[in-house]
Amino acid sequence: MKQIAMAFVKAKREFGPALKDKTNPAFRSRYADLGACIDAVEDALLNNGIAMYQETSEDATGVTVETIFLHETGESLRCGKLHVPAAKQDPQGYGSALTYSRRYSLMTACGIAPEDDDGNAATRRPQPDVAAILRGISGSTTVDVLKSNFEAAIQMLESNHHPAVTKAKNTRYKELTAQKETA
Repeated sequence: MKQIAMAFVKAKREFGPALKDKTNPAFRSRYADLGACIDAVEDALLNNGIAMYQETSEDATGVTVETIFLHETGESLRCGKLHVPAAKQDPQGYGSALTYSRRYSLMTACGIAPEDDDGNAATRRPQPDVAAILRGISGSTTVDVLKSNFEAAIQMLESNHHPAVTKAKNTRYKELTAQKETA
């Protein structure tokens, strides 16, 4: 772990911002797409002997991604799983959730953010689909996935939605533990 830690710190000094080069017509806002996020860190990582890859996990309600850094010495650094519920249960919904989760997993793992263009834009951010998030919690297949989904939901949603998310989590937790006891 020592070699990858030193290399990652050196690489981090070279990271750039994720440039907001795409436009979301629905919200009339600019954003950094997955390519911009990769461009912000990939050269710095490779220059320091680190390859980045992202693993996906099977999930019935959305997409779970984990960003992993592999150093040329064989040491690796796993950055934790991020689950994003699919807004729609179709290929487009899963594809959108995959791109979103890969982008945010990478930005979180590297500690980068999109370039800041307007502080006021952050206050106008659209709210995620609460119903889809609740479906993701209710459809969690294990206690670990439930925990991950719940933590992500709490971070994504405003506090007025937290009671509903907590209730859905508690209900699903009881169902999963009851299933485990009867098995």
